[in-house]
Amino acid sequence: MLSKGIRGAITVDANTEDALRSATLELLTVITEKNNIKEDDISHVFFTLTEDLNASFPAKFARIDFGWKNAAMMCHHELNVPNSLKMCLRVMIVVNCDENFKPNFVYLKGAEKIRK
Repeated sequence: MLSKGIRGAITVDANTEDALRSATLELLTVITEKNNIKEDDISHVFFTLTEDLNASFPAKFARIDFGWKNAAMMCHHELNVPNSLKMCLRVMIVVNCDENFKPNFVYLKGAEKIRK
């Protein structure tokens, strides 16, 4: 069995707990559906937020709303690079998987710009 990372990102409408919750749940929903992820598959999860987002911890919503109580999760600030995308929440979900698993990365609401 291998571990592979699944990347994703979304821009957030406002620096509020409600906006962060909504963006986190939207991003995690799409990633888990496109990759058929179950909690037991998850090794660990990293969330990063740009410096303009600090109203709440995205991991909180994964635990409460997705029930990911056994997955190790950490939240960090993203490196503040000049002219980079603002109001952006990023995630890397590391899953235990078979060798032939191909991760489907997800970039929503303008976050696809970070892949160019």
